[in-house]
Amino acid sequence: MFIARQLRNKNRAEYLLYMWQVEDIIRAHHCDIEALRNGYLSQFDLTAEERKELEEWYENLCVMLKEEGKTLHGHLQINKNVLESLSETHNKLLSSSQYPYYRELYYKVLPYIVELRAKKQEKTSGGNEKELETCFEFLYGVMLLRFQKKEVFPETQNAAKDVSALLGQLSDYWKKDQEGQLFET
Repeated sequence: MFIARQLRNKNRAEYLLYMWQVEDIIRAHHCDIEALRNGYLSQFDLTAEERKELEEWYENLCVMLKEEGKTLHGHLQINKNVLESLSETHNKLLSSSQYPYYRELYYKVLPYIVELRAKKQEKTSGGNEKELETCFEFLYGVMLLRFQKKEVFPETQNAAKDVSALLGQLSDYWKKDQEGQLFET
């Protein structure tokens, strides 16, 4: 929660990846606040007030996952809204001639997006997610491989670097957009 609070407006892309990780941590504890308290939250050295705040935050997320039917997979609506907000900024940037560097980053990443979508369609009947969702899923998958200490091939590392650059730039522009500074004249 404390990390989420820091990232929420500082780096929207990192915030979303962090929140996806939180969803998975909660699922690993069966959306049970007691299991979370004992198996995860107890490891943090916090004041009584911080602990109470953290537990309430996780408990609220547990309730949300249950109410939205996301206890096994999928993302909370609050996280979908973050992705949608980033997508809106992404589309503004691509349709503007004021940000050629962003467009250059996007076109560098586009072949990865196409390849990832094709691979996903081979495995499932899905694959209709937006381009940014594909980017986030890719980075989240790479992050999970690293957590599991599994090999990440050099080609994948290079793609992750490029996708990270795009999403990092998007986060910066999203913040400017929120402050009304993206398309100043």
